[in-house]
Amino acid sequence: MAENLLFLTGKLAEKSLKKVLDEVQSNPKTPPFKYRIQQIGVSVAALMTPDLIARRLKEAGDADKIILPGLCQGDLTKLEAQYGVPVERGPTDLKDLPQYFGHAGVAPDLSQYSVQIFAEIVDAPFLSVAGIVQRAQVYQAQGANVIDLGCLPAVPFPHLADAVIALKALNLQVSVDSLNTDDLLTAGHAGADFLLSLTEKTLWVAHEVAATPILIPALPHNLPSLYRAIEACLKVGKPFIADAILDPIHFGLTNSIVRYQKLRKKYPDIKIMMGVGNLTELTDADTTGINALLFGIISELDIHAVLATSVSPHALNAVAEADIARRMMHAAKRDDRLPRGYSNGLLGLHDRRPFTYTVDEINEIAALIKDPSFRIQVSEAGMHIYNRDGIYADQDPFALYPHLKVDNDASHAFYLGVELARAQIAWQLNKRYVQDQELEWGVNAIAQNQANKTAHREASIKEKAGNSLNKLASTDSKLARDLT
Repeated sequence: MAENLLFLTGKLAEKSLKKVLDEVQSNPKTPPFKYRIQQIGVSVAALMTPDLIARRLKEAGDADKIILPGLCQGDLTKLEAQYGVPVERGPTDLKDLPQYFGHAGVAPDLSQYSVQIFAEIVDAPFLSVAGIVQRAQVYQAQGANVIDLGCLPAVPFPHLADAVIALKALNLQVSVDSLNTDDLLTAGHAGADFLLSLTEKTLWVAHEVAATPILIPALPHNLPSLYRAIEACLKVGKPFIADAILDPIHFGLTNSIVRYQKLRKKYPDIKIMMGVGNLTELTDADTTGINALLFGIISELDIHAVLATSVSPHALNAVAEADIARRMMHAAKRDDRLPRGYSNGLLGLHDRRPFTYTVDEINEIAALIKDPSFRIQVSEAGMHIYNRDGIYADQDPFALYPHLKVDNDASHAFYLGVELARAQIAWQLNKRYVQDQELEWGVNAIAQNQANKTAHREASIKEKAGNSLNKLASTDSKLARDLT
C-alpha cells in the first residue's frame, strides 16, 4: 500500500518542491507513495520551528508521515506526539529528495568496521606523561583503538613504563614502537598490549612478555624473513600481526602493495597491519583521497590494522579520516556496492552535486520575492543575489557590491560579505552552498559557535534601530530649524 506523505514547506520552495516530488514519483525505481504539500505561511522553509509548526498545522489528515525541510531545527518528538505519526527531516536541499527516496530515507549504517587503528605518538619521548595522555585522548576521540608510543633511536625514554601504565589506567590499548629491545621489554612488562616491530632475530622478546608482536622482515622487502617469523609464532601458538611495510611513492610503493597481496595469498587467515603514514605524511596531496584509496586496498586484502600518524600539518586529521574510510569501505564491502553514497566525510574540496539550481530556476524564485532581504544562491554560472528590487549575478563578489546599497548598514554589509565570500569559494571549488550555513569540508570541518551569529544579528538589529532614531532626530532638528 502506497505511503501517504505530508511535506511542510515555505512559500518560496513550494513550487520547486512539487516539481521535484512529481519527478521522484514518476521514477519506476522509487517505492510508490502519495504526497500532499502544505505551505505554512513562512517565506523560507528553513525558518520553520517545531513550535511554529504546532501552532499552524492543526492536524495531519491521512498522512502516514510528515517530512520537514532538512534545515528545520528543534525537537520533533512533540510534533510526533501531537499528530500521532512519525515526523522527520528531509534532506537539506530539496533537490536531494531523489537520493533521499533512493535510500528509503534511512542513513547508511556506518557503525561497524573491521580495521583497528593504531595512532602513533611519534614524539612520545619528548612529551611528559600528562602530555602523552592528552595526545592519546585526542586520538581516541578521532577513532583510534590503540595508542602507539613511538620511540626514537638514541633518544632516552625514562618515563616509558609510566606512560604505558597511565594509558592502561584509562582503559586504553597501548603499543610501543622501538628498535631497542630494552624499550620493548620495559613496555611489555609495564602492560603494553602490542610491540612494534619484531623480526625473526628479535622475536625472543615476544616470549618474555604477554604483548602481541607486530612482525616485520629482518631486512627491508624480504618476505621470506617475514614468513619465518610468522611460522615461528604459528608453531608455538603465539598471537601476532604481520606487516609487509608500505613504502613511499618512488621508493617502492607498487612493489610493497604487491608484497601485501602475496602475504595475504600465502596466509589467508592471519592478521595483517599496514602503516599508512608513509603515504599520507610523505605525499603533498590531500590525505582524504589518499586514505580513501588506501582503505579500499586494505578492505580488498582483508587487512586488520593500520598504523596511522598525524605529524605533518597537512595530515592533521589523518586518524579521523582513517576512521571514516574504514567504516565506509566496510559498509560498501558488506553491501557489495561501490563506496559511493555512504559518507561525505572524505569529500573535503568538492561535492558530487554542487549546483542544484539552474540559472532559470533561480530567476524564477527571485521573481517571487516581495521583501528587501537578500537571498544568495550559486549556479554553474556564478553567484546570484536578489531581493524585491532585482537580481544580480557575477563570478566576482566585488562586482555585486554597487547593487546592494548597504553603504550605511555596516552589519548588513558585513553579513553579505561573509556570505558572498562563502558563495565564491563554493562556486570556485564546485561545492554546495546554502545561505546561512557553513560550507561542508567533510571530516576537516571545524564546528562553529552559533552564538557568534546570533550575537551579530542582535547587534545588527540594534544598529538599525539606532540609525532609525538618528534619522528621526535629524528630521526633527531640521524641522525645528525650518520653523524658526
